[in-house]
Amino acid sequence: MQERIKGVEIKELRVIPDERGWLMEILRADDALFTKFGQVYLSTVYPGVVKGWHYHKVQRDNLCVVKGMAKLVLYDWRDDSSTKGQLMELFIGEKNPLLISIPPGVLHGMKGISTEPTLFVNVPTEVYNYSEPDEFRVDPHSGEVPYDWSRKDG
Repeated sequence: MQERIKGVEIKELRVIPDERGWLMEILRADDALFTKFGQVYLSTVYPGVVKGWHYHKVQRDNLCVVKGMAKLVLYDWRDDSSTKGQLMELFIGEKNPLLISIPPGVLHGMKGISTEPTLFVNVPTEVYNYSEPDEFRVDPHSGEVPYDWSRKDG
């Protein structure tokens, strides 16, 4: 695996199947990477669509794809970080169940790479503030981030 961006944590998730179905714990209060609870939400990304770039100044995101597959890309543009300018590209979802914990200041975006909508769960450390959102966006195709979202065939 590529070198991690400072502060990004990855937890391998375990699927526990039985004859009734299966269970997968995503985030526990006794996990080493758990900091605090803000809210839980479910979101989708459609096939081939890029959701990103965005970052938070306070909030830590804890993302897990629960249906389908996605390409999650992280970019460290924090001035005070030893990994400033570093990219991480992760393929996460049903075939690679991971929890990705993204610290404040790290840009992140997701591209749906399944044939159906990809569903992901986020457990951010903060509640969403509708009047003053802790969410800052960068156009995914502006060139401000040195990353090409197109598929890489070959």
